[in-house]
Order: sequence, then structure tokens, then C-alpha cells
Amino acid sequence: MTAGAAIAVELVEAQPADLDAFARRVQAAFALAVTPGAASGTAEPIPSDEDLRESFAAPGAEVLHVLVDGERVGGAVVSVDREAERGSLDFFFVDPAHHGRGIGRAAWRAVERRYPRTRMWETMTPHFEVRNIHFYVNVCGFHAVEFFHPGHPDPHAPGAGAGQDHDDDLMFRFEKRMA
Repeated sequence: MTAGAAIAVELVEAQPADLDAFARRVQAAFALAVTPGAASGTAEPIPSDEDLRESFAAPGAEVLHVLVDGERVGGAVVSVDREAERGSLDFFFVDPAHHGRGIGRAAWRAVERRYPRTRMWETMTPHFEVRNIHFYVNVCGFHAVEFFHPGHPDPHAPGAGAGQDHDDDLMFRFEKRMA
């Protein structure tokens, strides 16, 4: 992206008929970071269809398309607890053909503007998602606040405490406090 060039993005709520295609686009974007061994050799897409369906159907969840000049170039799944003024960025992606143009930065700013009363944002990403870690910390201003691993499992993860030893247990949790 050229320094100073502003990308105008629009956030548009996805319709139920959009969700299957949205899920495929999330999985295509996430597939770029999956390295051999990173997902315990599973043939299932990352994130799984089940994880995506649960996220789409979660109480308060909004599935959002990111548009630039009317074209769908990414998306987000956001859940906001307006009473607690807390938001969760459950999924966030830019389609691979549109990486490196500043769309992610502009889209995140649009999410912040859409939910101006949210005082705390939270998101998570796997340890091998170096591009995401850079984006959340260095671009968006999140802070790594917790690292989940077999010795310190995520208490909210499916099968938590079941003694599983998987790479998908290796997750960073990030928070961003808004001014």
C-alpha cells in the first residue's frame, strides 16, 4: 500500500444465503498460513465447518462482508456485549488476492467505528499465524495477554482438559482496550 493512501471499506451484514460462500472464503484465507504439521495432519479445513457454523449462530454475532468499491474482499464475525462494552473478533480475513493493500487495517478501523461503545476487544489466533500476530499487535494495537498450550489450556475450548496434545491448543489471546 502506498503511504498515505486511504482505502475506503464498507461493512455489510451477510445474509443467511451468503454464509456457505463466506465460510469457504474464510477457509481459503486461513489455508495460506497452515503449514505441514500445524494442524495435526487433519484433512478438515481450518477453521472447521462446525466452528464457523457455531460462530455464525452465536448470540449477538454479526457476520460482516468487507467491501471495497462494492466488491467483497474480506469479512469478519463479530460478537458484541453492549452492556459489558466488550467485543469479540471471532473471525477476520482479507481474501488472499487483496493482501498487502491496507484493506485489513481499514476494515479493522471500520469495525471499531461500527461499535464505538465497545471498550475492550478480544481475539485469538493460532501460534503459527505469524502474519495475524503481526497484524493484531503492530497494526491494530492489540496486546498478547495469554498463551494457551497443553499445560495451560483454553478453558472455553472444546474438549478442554481432556488431556489432548495438539498444535491447535497453541493459541494466543489478544486484547485491545479502547481509549
